[in-house]
Amino acid sequence: MTELEQVSANRSFGGVQGVYKHASAATGTDMTFSVYVPPHEAGAKLPVVWYLSGLTCTHANVTEKGEFRRLCSELGLIFVAPDTSPRGPDVPDDPDGAYDFGLGAGFYVDATQAPFHRHYRMWTYLTDELPAIVAQHFPADMARQSIMGHSMGGHGALTIALRHPERFRAVSAFAPIVAPSQVPWGEKALTGYLGPDRAAWRRHDAVALIEDGARVPAMLVDQGSGDSFLEKELRPQLLREACDAAGIDLTLNLRDGYDHSYYFIATFMDDHLRWHAARLGLASFDEALE
Repeated sequence: MTELEQVSANRSFGGVQGVYKHASAATGTDMTFSVYVPPHEAGAKLPVVWYLSGLTCTHANVTEKGEFRRLCSELGLIFVAPDTSPRGPDVPDDPDGAYDFGLGAGFYVDATQAPFHRHYRMWTYLTDELPAIVAQHFPADMARQSIMGHSMGGHGALTIALRHPERFRAVSAFAPIVAPSQVPWGEKALTGYLGPDRAAWRRHDAVALIEDGARVPAMLVDQGSGDSFLEKELRPQLLREACDAAGIDLTLNLRDGYDHSYYFIATFMDDHLRWHAARLGLASFDEALE
């Protein structure tokens, strides 16, 4: 069993918001993540919602600003928030110190290019190592999982769900990077981590995955119309076109005047949690399933 160091634990809405650290075999570094466990009866197993954060973030951004605990407590959802990249003195960063590559910007891939290949293995960490740790240490029903994310984390949530449709009952995103192969953030990251061969990028591009045959039953995406990254980096219309062609039920909400911040995420977090809860079998949300 992987040993966890408890960094903090706080009572909240009858449950416990914890932050934990462990030595990761996948990244070769210490990794920190947060878990909210709602109140529950002894021996109960609860469904898990994974939340993947965006550029520059850690586990702390959604933990402190996401406003998810009240509803997770009511619905009985475990909420897991990992970091966005490996960290430590030996972990390489963007050589120019840019925010959109390196530390805080792992893009949820397993890097193949030196010097990043040694530590930037966030795909394996999130799809293999951390789920096993959550199953070992928390009252998690791993047969009932769903995943969501924001921006770069929305990209991660969509690609992980599309490549593991048997594992996740629901997927949603706030302002996701839907086609990283076609936007500057993604082109920089995928080149740096995976190399120049664009064919290798398709497994980490939601639109390309759908074009290549990956399927999930439905997606929920919220996007602010006032998001400064909307036209250049996010381009949700590309996801709409891909889902329409593939017959995937996409609910795409364009939220008037909202930006890219956690004010936007917190506003619509309850909608996403209820949407996930319906698909995780926690309650009868007829409107969400119509």
